Amino acid sequence: MGMMAITINGAEPKNYFPPLILGSSAIASGDDVILFVTPGGSPGLVKGALEKMEGKGLPDMMELLEGFQLLGGRILMCELAFEAKGFTEEDLREGVEVVGATTFINEAKNATLTFSF
Repeated sequence: MGMMAITINGAEPKNYFPPLILGSSAIASGDDVILFVTPGGSPGLVKGALEKMEGKGLPDMMELLEGFQLLGGRILMCELAFEAKGFTEEDLREGVEVVGATTFINEAKNATLTFSF
């Protein structure tokens, strides 16, 4: 069993579909997965944002998210996003862990595979 760390740097469907698809696949294969969402990607974690994301020929975003979380995938968001984007923890969807970059680095340092979207 390995660990996969994925960073999400944008708030568009192209930034969210691949991490959730790859992450869910890795978890189903026995790996631990963490997604780290930078301030640039953080608007996607505001309640209601992912529900609006669609991709032609791609799975339903909410089914991907729910499956990822049910399988044990973790979503970490950089705490700098609050000041940079002007929202609060109450604005975030359930299950998002707000952390500093140091926490992410410590959690991801044993990752055997990393991606960035």
